[in-house]
Amino acid sequence: MKIAFALLAALCTPGVLAAQNSAPASLLVLSKGGQTLAIVDPTSLAVVSKVPVGNDPHEVIASSDGSTAYVSNYGFGAYHTLAVVDLIGRRALPSIDLGPLSGPHGLTFVGGELWFTAEGAKAIGRYDPAAKRVDWILGTGQNRTHMIYVGADGQHIVTTNVSSGTVSIIDKELLRMPPPPPGMPAAGAAPGPGGARPGGPNGPGGPGPRTDWNEVVVRVGDGSEGFDVSPDGKQIWVANARDGTISIIDQASKSVIQTLSANVRGANRLKFTPDGTRVLVSSLGGPDLVVLDTRTREEVKRVPIGHGAAGIVIEPDGSRAFVACTPDNYVAVIDLGSLTVVGHILAGDGPDGMAWAMR
Repeated sequence: MKIAFALLAALCTPGVLAAQNSAPASLLVLSKGGQTLAIVDPTSLAVVSKVPVGNDPHEVIASSDGSTAYVSNYGFGAYHTLAVVDLIGRRALPSIDLGPLSGPHGLTFVGGELWFTAEGAKAIGRYDPAAKRVDWILGTGQNRTHMIYVGADGQHIVTTNVSSGTVSIIDKELLRMPPPPPGMPAAGAAPGPGGARPGGPNGPGGPGPRTDWNEVVVRVGDGSEGFDVSPDGKQIWVANARDGTISIIDQASKSVIQTLSANVRGANRLKFTPDGTRVLVSSLGGPDLVVLDTRTREEVKRVPIGHGAAGIVIEPDGSRAFVACTPDNYVAVIDLGSLTVVGHILAGDGPDGMAWAMR
């Protein structure tokens, strides 16, 4: 009896409980109908916990250490908050109020900061969790800036703009200052009266090179929404929901090099496999997951998964894909070797956004 009591006491200690809550990887699944975030064991496919995340949750991302999840409260611009979840304690934390940056949707976590789109403000922004503030905003000038990708160095951004039918490619570059007009001292000239440098602090004679963000807007197809950057970083593949086509953008020239007639009307998300050999496309208007070969750029297979689908995530080792079948209220598990459905996850009504939390 004493041994059993001692064992029970040990299991209830904070250290042991923390260890139990520290699985190496968890699948995060949003339920739009239930307004919850499900934490799923990817081995057993069992829902470990559900946490409330507020109105109209659409996308989710985890911090780099896997301890915190962030969820966009979208509402087509009606809301302006990000829900925050403690993944270790499995509890909701105070939400982040974005103020005028309404309609947050796409999310990614790079360089210790949370990057997001804000459709209602036609902008993208960056939130610093340590300082607890939005520390950067950039307007896109496009309609329905929806999904976002940020390079590992934080210097390269890609977004899709659904209603404009465009992709914004945004790079941090050296600011090229024009030459000074006749009669004005060149850069590096001695300070003028009172110590002021000619041209102001950022003009000729200012404090050295500056950087600025340069945006190139690429016209693709109507309803450009789901996209992904190839693993080698050379191409951007964009699914155009209204056209049923896929635009392939060359990153170097920032131009469309091919448009595939892929018959994916209603396309919602597009993802590369980790090895870059295939692309998966989900459609809210179709029953299949479409699989394309990136070398031949031809269809490999249409995998029947339900009555429509949204979010896609792929296991880091490339063995399985998880597809949120929103109308069917389940997540389909696809074996990427056989391209067959091998399981379902019941994570809540209207599943949509998903992500990995890696500990």
